Amino acid sequence: MISNQVLQSTIDSLKGITRVDIAIADVDGKILATTFNNERDVSGMVTSFADSQADSQAASGFQFFKIFDEHQLEYVLIAHGDTDDIYMVGKLAAFQIQTLLVAYKEKFDKDNFIKNLLLDNLLLVDIYNRAKKLHIDAGVRRIVYIVETENGADNGALDALKTLFAAKTRDFVTAVDEKNVIVVKELKQNEGYEEALHVAETMLDMLNTEAMIKARISFGTIVNEIKEVSKSYKEAKTALDVGKIFYSDKNIIAYSNLGIGRLIYQLPIPLCKMFIKEIFTEVSPDDFDEETLTTINKFFENNLNVSETSRQLYIHRNTLVYRLDKLERSTGLDLRVFDDAITFKIALMVVKYMKYMENNEY
Repeated sequence: MISNQVLQSTIDSLKGITRVDIAIADVDGKILATTFNNERDVSGMVTSFADSQADSQAASGFQFFKIFDEHQLEYVLIAHGDTDDIYMVGKLAAFQIQTLLVAYKEKFDKDNFIKNLLLDNLLLVDIYNRAKKLHIDAGVRRIVYIVETENGADNGALDALKTLFAAKTRDFVTAVDEKNVIVVKELKQNEGYEEALHVAETMLDMLNTEAMIKARISFGTIVNEIKEVSKSYKEAKTALDVGKIFYSDKNIIAYSNLGIGRLIYQLPIPLCKMFIKEIFTEVSPDDFDEETLTTINKFFENNLNVSETSRQLYIHRNTLVYRLDKLERSTGLDLRVFDDAITFKIALMVVKYMKYMENNEY
């Protein structure tokens, strides 16, 4: 469970303090980490000691100590020497590795718990029981972020975010699938969506500038109980999808700011097709040329202001009026009329939604 690099770093530090050579082996006698200069084959002695009933043993100038993981023998620690001082150092080193093992196991268990919590794989009673056992506060405010990288699965993003939140022991960084990294962030009582947005901006900036990873980040709503964390996760997933459809120019998408896009995303496809058929009886939005689409989008951007739109498009006002009249003749909708403009805008968003769902085989 503990990486060999961590084991090696630990016994290197212990040797630096005690000047005693130490090695760690698995139950089969394979050396996982060592400070011995001339490695002597002790695998036979390790396996013999592992099969014995003793917790420690001295033999052939070495002292052996067992390290357990919940009554299951995990490692054998070998200290070079057979004096009482070496015995004390060996016991302390074994205790240090044992403590590391417990800490790493708890970290693994916490990660497993958070994953199952996000995916709604736990009963309500199990959520609170396991949270208490793992020393996770159940009654604090939290919010869930989803970080999607440009190239899908990216261990670099996971490692970078773990480093960013390394000092925040009450926050969790994990992955429930091969596509995204999930961050479960604890918020203080006085922190709201403005602070949540700032956290997202910090993550995005760090990924872009330090890890050189392009990413999109979405987040759900703030929840007050640990049982509601999965709700915030589902909202973040919805925000990520809705953002791809309607707000592709944004790299940070909040569920609370999705607007009408969230409503359209929940519509069944048959109803969408019926609506589009009613609006565009003689022409399909797919038939609009680039010039027409640019005119429409710019007109909406400028709040249906003819003068400002014509200025930004570098065309005469009468030219814009001509284009709008032409569009009205083909669709029956006059974008200068508010009700028609709203209908047309929603229709275009519905078409975008239908194309996205079709391309992603929903």
